[in-house]
Amino acid sequence: MKYPWIDEYLLSMPSVTKDLQSDWNWIRYKIGGKMFAAVCLNDKDEPYYITLKLEPSEGNFLRTQYPDILPGFYMNKIHWNSVKPDGEVPDELLKDMLERSYKLVLGGFSKKKQRELLGLTQLQNPAN
Repeated sequence: MKYPWIDEYLLSMPSVTKDLQSDWNWIRYKIGGKMFAAVCLNDKDEPYYITLKLEPSEGNFLRTQYPDILPGFYMNKIHWNSVKPDGEVPDELLKDMLERSYKLVLGGFSKKKQRELLGLTQLQNPAN
């Protein structure tokens, strides 16, 4: 896989957990129990897609710009996108996409739950 940093990068985000969904052979990355990214493995346990969530218009735009970004593999193709792990998507763009996915899923929680997941106390301003 071209992106050997992906596991460390995703696990460095606040409150991220990972597990293996063995029925699909996916390594899933979650925040608050909700998946925001997955590394899909083939029958040899090699990555064949990195799947993440984006705003529909952003995902559509990126798919037109990069042939290695496709509609989400086995996912809702409006919200989810898959990246070929040995393709030509620049590292910085993939990092940005993964961060956007994280923030998108985090934003689906209540403000109170967001503060909890981000490790913010009542004395801290969540905008910081």
